[in-house]
Formats: sequence, C-alpha cells, structure tokens
Amino acid sequence: MDGLIFTLLGAAFVLFIGWTKSRYADFLAQSPEEYAQGNGPQFDVRTHLNGPIICEGVIFGPTGRVSSRFVGEFDCKWEGNTGVMDEVFTYDDGSQQTRAWRLTIGNDGKIVARADDVVGDGSGQQSGNTVQLKYKFRLPEASGGHVLDTVDWMYLAPNGTIVNRSQFRKYGIKVAELVATMRPANEEFKEAA
Repeated sequence: MDGLIFTLLGAAFVLFIGWTKSRYADFLAQSPEEYAQGNGPQFDVRTHLNGPIICEGVIFGPTGRVSSRFVGEFDCKWEGNTGVMDEVFTYDDGSQQTRAWRLTIGNDGKIVARADDVVGDGSGQQSGNTVQLKYKFRLPEASGGHVLDTVDWMYLAPNGTIVNRSQFRKYGIKVAELVATMRPANEEFKEAA
C-alpha cells in the first residue's frame, strides 16, 4: 500500500512540475506585456509587414526533427489599419501553398487576423518589439484536415529582420513548431562563399 501511495504522489509531483513549467517557464507562458518596454525599434505590422517580403524557414515535427523546409514570398498592402498579406509558400518537396491574411489593427495594438484556413478569428497584440498571434489553423485535407491551436511570436531584430517562432498543438500536445525569418524582398541576400 505504501508503494502505491508513493507512486501516486510521484505522479502528482511530475504532473505539477510539468504544469508549472508550461504555465510559467515555457514558450506559451510569454505575454505581450513582458515586451512592452523592449529595447530597439517598436514592431508596427503596418510598417514592418508591408510591401514584398521574403520568408525562409523550417518546420519541426513532433520528435523535434526537421520535417520540412520552405521559402515564402509575401505581398502586404495596407489602407490605414486594415491590411492584406498574400503568402505563397514553396516547400522542399516542390509543393506550394497560398494564404491571404486579412488583418485589422486597433489603436491599442490589438490585431484581428482572418484567413480561409483559420477557424474563426485569430487575435493578437503588438507590444514593444514583438507581435503575438493566436488562432486555430485547419490543415489541408491531404494532411488530415486537423484543426491545430497555433501561437505565433514574431520578434523584430535590430536590423529590421523578423524572427518568427510558432507552435502548433492538438489537445494541448505540441505536434509541430516553425521557425522562420522575414525580411523586405528588396534587401540583397548575401550567399555564403
């Protein structure tokens, strides 16, 4: 009987530690308020996600290994606080995917984001040198059509490059992660020698 009690207490302790980590010391624990007084340039999506943009990135599967690499070409146009960001992604297997984000920015920096493969409205917040977006993303039918809870964080680097980290979860379990950079398409890309 004592062994069972110690096993249950041990399991409860492990669950508590896991919950505490995810709540206070994990990717999902970040909040826009933490970045409100960030150093460097302020992230304004109307300025930094405007015009033609090049994106390069990788997607990690549930085991942490790279499952796909991609290049994206974006075109962003704004009229006041309303914008459309057209995206065309080309993956390492040659497949392509398109998306059109419709974005609205409030005077308080809050963002409403819509796209055809997003269930309902996504919500976000500009804060300091970051932007956070949360939304439910529907995978293509060829990939199972699952709806994933998504959290995007975009961090503005001092040179204007945007570093994007996204996590995709199903039933609270991380199933994929994306890391990408975005920069104006008119900047010259320097190839490694």
